[in-house]
Amino acid sequence: MHALDGVRVLDLGTYLAGPFCATVLGEFGAEIIKVERPTSGDNLRRFGSDTECGDTLVWLSEGRNKRSVTLNLADPRGRELLRELIQVCDIVVENFRPGVMERWGLGFDQIRELNERAIMLRVSAYGQEGPYRDRPGFARVAHGFSGLAYLAGEPDGPPVTPGSTSLADYMTGLYGVVGVLLALRARESTGRGQCVDLALYESVFRALDELAPAYQRTGYVRERMGADTVNVVPHSHYRAADGGWIAIACSNDDMFARLAEAMGQPELASAERFGPKAARLAHRDEVNDLVGAWVGGRTRDEVLERCHRSEVPAGPLNSIADIFDDPQYRARGTLVTVDSRIGPLTVPGVLPALSETPGEIRWLGAELGAHTTAVLAELLHLDAGKIGALRADGVI
Repeated sequence: MHALDGVRVLDLGTYLAGPFCATVLGEFGAEIIKVERPTSGDNLRRFGSDTECGDTLVWLSEGRNKRSVTLNLADPRGRELLRELIQVCDIVVENFRPGVMERWGLGFDQIRELNERAIMLRVSAYGQEGPYRDRPGFARVAHGFSGLAYLAGEPDGPPVTPGSTSLADYMTGLYGVVGVLLALRARESTGRGQCVDLALYESVFRALDELAPAYQRTGYVRERMGADTVNVVPHSHYRAADGGWIAIACSNDDMFARLAEAMGQPELASAERFGPKAARLAHRDEVNDLVGAWVGGRTRDEVLERCHRSEVPAGPLNSIADIFDDPQYRARGTLVTVDSRIGPLTVPGVLPALSETPGEIRWLGAELGAHTTAVLAELLHLDAGKIGALRADGVI
């Protein structure tokens, strides 16, 4: 049993944000019907590292659990088949630029006429309203527009990408999951679906803690701080003697006192030195230099052992090679190895962990159109002759 058994999702999205929402729903039992263009398919099949099966590693991982159906939506017959599929689905996911679905006669009002219970998730760069609604955009643009990229980098250097260039896609996909689950819950009472509208930049902006209220109250414009954090110190990255990097996060006075004890310098946490947070903030560079010198005089593992013994929040800055060797990742199933069209493939596992109805990866990204015949026969009751004619005409 899965939490979303019986829920059917029509995934019309391309690349990542909308489709990632469908991916997560599929991990927990929803039936995902991935609609793609005949011949070329979703652009995600060519985004990332190429493989011998013709699809990228990104597709194989993120196309998990999806039934691939090809439809030529430029052909009226393809759009009619899509309308019929909408009538038997619970959720419709799309992330085209605003207006594309309307040009096909499949805006939310039209979808509601076809299926009053349908929930529509719409993801775009700037949302369905506003002066920028028609502008294209990807995650990198969203990182900049949201204010995140402005904060990433060293104080005297240029803004940099905050790790993954696809962060906004994944975050927005997760907000999409929240939105459609809320809409499913509301539908239990109302019997009606609703539209969930998300802009890529909004999910990232929502995660920037007190950035907005601080500016509104004081006019404070946060600038790049490298690895540091605005309101606490020491809360940064420090390099050990063997070249390894360590994150230390002392968010209050008690944590700093434990760190000072671990360092063998308990006097640093006295009221006369850096015990109060205000004193540490006023002497940020000096505090960071003291911690940095202590870390720099020891190996990474020695520092981590001392921090863990003193219950100081600290951890390594892992490379992917470190992650593959880490026992915590193994114990939690954060990495899983699944059979695929290119052999066993290790991919990120399923989140979150549910005790009674856990999610699972049933298969990785399917070949283009692998399920077209089965879906049209099962859901739309088309016979083999009709399906063969549609395929001959390039509709599927």
